[in-house]
Amino acid sequence: MKTQHALQFANLPKDYAGLCRLQMPRPVHDAVEYGNLTEVTDAMALWQDDFTADQRDYFELLCRLVEEYDRGQVRWPKVSVRARLKHLLEESGMSAADLSRLLGGSRNLGAMILRGDRNLTVAHIRKLSSHFRVSPELLI
Repeated sequence: MKTQHALQFANLPKDYAGLCRLQMPRPVHDAVEYGNLTEVTDAMALWQDDFTADQRDYFELLCRLVEEYDRGQVRWPKVSVRARLKHLLEESGMSAADLSRLLGGSRNLGAMILRGDRNLTVAHIRKLSSHFRVSPELLI
């Protein structure tokens, strides 16, 4: 059943048993259970640095359950490598020139890659995955 009030981190239990009474961690079977689970994870997500050990364990378990449901139920749109790279750059406040500097190529290398005139090399993918802390598979 969907909860009727917004959860606030300050009001969440500090111990694992108390957190389980709030939202029992179990596999997600439908959109309502998914919504309930994500409501709790969203309330907790902003405060990860302040978690108790029990809150951290509980949060990680809930995130795994959400990811498992996502893998089986959510159909993600096909997104090109260029679009993924553009998104990573935008989220980091980086420009094509910044991409060129990061990759260590010519001044216009970043713009050429973003336009589709040049492809990423294996070395580029390694640098980018390390810099953005993403899986290299995201850029292949």
